[in-house]
Amino acid sequence: GPCYCDQACARTLDCCHDYAQACPVIPCVVSQWSAWSGCAEPCKTTYRVRMRHIIQEPRNGGEACPALEERAGCVEYWTRRGTECQQFLVPALITTGGFGKARKKRAAADGNERAGYCVEFQLVAITPGCLHSHHSYTRWMHYLREGHTVCVECQHPALHYPSQHCYGDGTGSQKNQLLHWQAVGNHRCKGTWRRIRQLDTCFCPSVHSFLFI
Repeated sequence: GPCYCDQACARTLDCCHDYAQACPVIPCVVSQWSAWSGCAEPCKTTYRVRMRHIIQEPRNGGEACPALEERAGCVEYWTRRGTECQQFLVPALITTGGFGKARKKRAAADGNERAGYCVEFQLVAITPGCLHSHHSYTRWMHYLREGHTVCVECQHPALHYPSQHCYGDGTGSQKNQLLHWQAVGNHRCKGTWRRIRQLDTCFCPSVHSFLFI
């Protein structure tokens, strides 16, 4: 009689003699991933999506289809209308405070010296990559310690006008909100901190002193 491809015969042990040829195992086949979508919502830590579809359904005990949707973390810093999101969503780019001395000299020479400000943060989390910085210009990252209070200076040209702020300074953030920072010169050195206060007139100490980029 005809050979039925219902897989039950494999359990009842009464498959027809040509079952393997008449009912070959066919696995699921899916398409390539689509391009990533935009963020689900602007100005929020949310997700983006990519999709794929089934080209061939599995048959005769073939391998099942994998996931057809994948999500990844996402943040967009611009609204749908093209305006900038609030400052606290933007991760801070920082470098050692020693860089500020050369920056001030250049600004003074150009006649562009403008009053800045400082922001104090408490370091909450630091990635291990900060300890793996072996270049001379990244040694300052070794002194980052969780729980320490750091002082970050905002000065020209990082001081943006007309907002009068440096990107990532935490303006508009809620109390005790975790904010993100990234060390310039080592993409593996990053972490989170909490904004403590802003000092409109400041001079950051030589230790634990940094600069917005």
